[in-house]
Amino acid sequence: MKLLVSLFFVFNGVAHAQDTAVFKDPRVDSLIKKQIQINEVTTRDSRRNVPGYRIQVANSPDRNQVFAIKTKIYQSYPELKPYLIYQPPNYKLKVGNFKTPEEAAPYLQKLTQDFPSGVYVVPDIIEVKPD
Repeated sequence: MKLLVSLFFVFNGVAHAQDTAVFKDPRVDSLIKKQIQINEVTTRDSRRNVPGYRIQVANSPDRNQVFAIKTKIYQSYPELKPYLIYQPPNYKLKVGNFKTPEEAAPYLQKLTQDFPSGVYVVPDIIEVKPD
């Protein structure tokens, strides 16, 4: 009998628990529209990365050596932005954002004079300044 009464109250409570009303704040729609606009701008900004070329100056497992080369490039070539990438077990130092290999050729000659080994043009995803 106790079991029957207990089950009656449990099922009765469950049946009444389903009567819930959800009220939506009208400001939620305006926030969603603003977020959509922000996402569109962010997507446009991320399109600034395009296929291109960089000059790889160093490829070494010695981190200190690569950082020394990076410092020298900062001092000698401030117009070239260096990119340090770690691909185990090597550190790779690439510089510049060039659309074509011909655009990178003058810097390749200059960098080859300063760093005689292992300087060459490699394909990469580059950063393009917005017009």
